[in-house]
Amino acid sequence: METVGRLAGVSQVTVSRALSDPSKVSPATLAKIQEAIAQTGFVPNALAGALASSKSMLISALVPSITNIVYSSMVKAFSEEMRREGYEILLSETGFNAEEEEKLIAAHLSRRPDAMFLTGIHHSAQARRMLLAAEIPVVEVWDITDSPIDFCVGFNHAETGRAAAEYARRKGFAQVGVVSAGDERAQRRGDAFVREWERGGGGRVYRAFFDATATLANGRAGLLRLLEQGFTGGLVHCSSDLLAHGVMIEARARGLDVPGQIAVLGFGDQPFADAVEPPITTVRVDLAAFGRAAAQAMLGPLRGDRSGPAIIDLGFEIVERKSA
Repeated sequence: METVGRLAGVSQVTVSRALSDPSKVSPATLAKIQEAIAQTGFVPNALAGALASSKSMLISALVPSITNIVYSSMVKAFSEEMRREGYEILLSETGFNAEEEEKLIAAHLSRRPDAMFLTGIHHSAQARRMLLAAEIPVVEVWDITDSPIDFCVGFNHAETGRAAAEYARRKGFAQVGVVSAGDERAQRRGDAFVREWERGGGGRVYRAFFDATATLANGRAGLLRLLEQGFTGGLVHCSSDLLAHGVMIEARARGLDVPGQIAVLGFGDQPFADAVEPPITTVRVDLAAFGRAAAQAMLGPLRGDRSGPAIIDLGFEIVERKSA
């Protein structure tokens, strides 16, 4: 700041004032300071400013995967809303590991963010303690619970599984199968599908549950597992559209007609779901709406207003296309 002040012909105090509250200096002086900053490449110390103002203008966001379009779409919409309010996003990838999430929560809290965006509602006990002690707004996205840390925005994952089983029953399928990725929420949807099918008097549910994430390869391998178990045809409920697409590829490779012999129901309504052949019948959740709702839930308390709801259930719908 001393160097910037010399170049601009003002005191270091004036430079500091211009950085902390530009309205306190004249437009002509501010222009000189900004030109000097551009010449020197000076980057103001945001941490020092945060200590003085008690605000960092940083929002932490933790997601299981930055390449998964489900999470990236939510964070994109969330980030757009928060940046319009002057906040920047500090993003980290946790994987689907509670211990890794706990470490990253501690690392982020040490940077003193103004608020935190988390994926899901299941965290370690220590992570919850740290978040409660931090006394900052916390929004848990992609799931709902009656006891959020602060706010939650999402939908009932088990209910989507039940709705998928009801859809299969309504369509008259005699056999059903489940192909699921390994994360807790995907398996919760798959388990709910199985329970609902069995509760309604359906027969055996053929299952292919993977420890790994959703991929085309696992979708193909999932259908192969079902066929090896004796599945001869019917509806296959997948925990993601990516797995559903893999199931369809494997069915075609084996000469099985989709949806004539193998009907496929996906999850997520990802951008490619209606562009493949046949278009994928899927459970739609509005990812961008989740991100925007999370931002609005967070901005309330950041402005000192906690009058909004703590639990925001945005629901889901089954979009029927030609794969089932």
